[in-house]
Parts: sequence; C-alpha cells; structure tokens
Amino acid sequence: MDESARNPRQAFVIGHPIAHSRSPVIHRYWLQQAGLSGGYAPVDVAPEDLPSFFLALKAGTSGFIGGNVTVPHKEAVLDLVDEIDETARQIGAVNTVWLEDGRLMATNTDSLGFAANLDEVAPGWNRGKRAIVFGAGGASRAVIHALLARSFDEVFVVNRTKTRASALAERFGPRVSAHGMDELAYLMKGADLFVNTTTLGMEGTEVPSIDFSAMTEGGLVTDIIYVPLETPLLAMAKRQGLATADGLGMLLHQAVPGFQKWFGIKPVVTPELRELVIADMEAHS
Repeated sequence: MDESARNPRQAFVIGHPIAHSRSPVIHRYWLQQAGLSGGYAPVDVAPEDLPSFFLALKAGTSGFIGGNVTVPHKEAVLDLVDEIDETARQIGAVNTVWLEDGRLMATNTDSLGFAANLDEVAPGWNRGKRAIVFGAGGASRAVIHALLARSFDEVFVVNRTKTRASALAERFGPRVSAHGMDELAYLMKGADLFVNTTTLGMEGTEVPSIDFSAMTEGGLVTDIIYVPLETPLLAMAKRQGLATADGLGMLLHQAVPGFQKWFGIKPVVTPELRELVIADMEAHS
C-alpha cells in the first residue's frame, strides 16, 4: 500500500456555525468521482479557538492539508497565515488555505466563482460596461473585484448606508462609486448588470420594489444568494422580462481551485453536482 493510501489527504471547511455548509457535498462528490481516498470535513471553530486551530494546521498536527474558511472567520484568517495572494489582499478576506513547503498560503476564490458562474449560464455577460452592486457587505468586495477584472468601466455600489458604500469605492478606486437607495432608479438607466449581494427577502425581510426595465436590452440580474434558488429579487426581475442567473453556480465554481490545491486534480462543475446540492438544500430546508 502506498503512502497516500495509508494517509489520505484531509481538507476542511471551518465556520461558526458550520452545519449549514454545502461544501462537504461538493468536495465529497469530486473525491468520489476521482476515485480518491481523501476526505473533507466540516469543523465548527469558535472565534476564540481560531488561532490554535491554525497553529495546529501549520505545525502539521491537525491532520489537515488545508481547507475552506467561511463566516465569521474570512477576515480574521488574514492575520493567521504566512502568505496572502493579491486577490485575497484586494478583497480583504480569505476563503481557501493550503500548506505549501511548510508555509500556510491563502487566497479568495469568490471572485473567480462569481465570474465563472456567469460565464457558464450567461455567456457574454461581461461585454457590458455599467454594473450595479446592491449592498456593501463583505460579499460585495469579491463581486466588485470580479467586475473590475472583467473590465467594467463603472461599478455603482448602492446601499442603505451610503458611508459603507463609500468605503468600498475608496478601496477599489475611481471606477467604483457610492450611492444611496434614492439614486437607484437613476442608475438603472443603461445598466448592463445588476448584482444583489444583500440578504433582502430572506426569512421574510421586506424587499424594495425595483424597476429593472430601464436596464439595457439584454441586461442581466443575478444574486449571490442561492437559498432559495430564485430569490425575491430574481423573481421580480423575471416578472419584468429580464434575464436572471441564480447564485448556486458561484458556490460550485469557487470550490474548484481549493480542491485542485488539496488533491491535485482540477474538478469539473457538472449538472449532476448542481442537482446533488439542490437535493441537499431541499432535504434540509
């Protein structure tokens, strides 16, 4: 028996709480498809236990070779790794770590996942030049990073609290501008892409009525939330005749680079995997 068979590689996803994570479904599917004996485990790590978890990881005593990081740890991990790549630095958060020559490396694959999802379901989405990012929370940073990387000329960040949007505009430079909700109707005129990064409509929260009709012909509305698959904002846009894209593909595609780092094989996002995750969502709804 070779060494890899005796000691199969083990990866993790950490968060607090973590039971809701669909990442184990994704990575275990890919392990099975590749015929690998490795594992992928959800680990609930409280914020006060995060430093000791990473000390054990770097020391090689945790049994893990790397893993995913989700809320509330994405920013705290920045101070606990040896090397952060430029993408994670620009976004200001980490979601993927791995050991390399004894050093703990970190990146953020959410930007890649967002773009790869739209590449798959809405080819040509990045031919547009004007995008509206609705919301100014942590998730919006990865979306803005992707839009700037795909050459959008103008990114309008619209948020109830304009000061939070202003902080993002300052972070990303002159192509990004901050706006309050009262400016949304005006900004819609000629917009090519609308991205919801908020949790509006989840768990019964009120959803503002938005008129998407002023967007360009062929305009696209997408949401990074994937529970439910058709969020209230997507349903609203669809009723108005707009093309829409749900956020599940972002989750699937952002997982690809980590699996490749940990297990040495680049996996493929397939319709079967999407259906498997949807089934898991429905089973736990």
